[in-house]
Amino acid sequence: MTNFPISVSSRRMGRPPLKVKPTLVRLPEGMAERIDALVGKNNRADFIRTAVEKELERIEREAEEPSES
Repeated sequence: MTNFPISVSSRRMGRPPLKVKPTLVRLPEGMAERIDALVGKNNRADFIRTAVEKELERIEREAEEPSES
């Protein structure tokens, strides 16, 4: 019988953790198709993540600005 060495490495095999949390987002009828027409169906999730990140940054920036009262 062949003697194969067993790895003692602590590294896990397979895909590394993506560090994302799946979230269900309900879009108005037709919006997914509009997104797909612009960026392609395989890029829909990336488009939504990017759009949400930009909007969060915009709102956070506005919240940091001193109000003109």
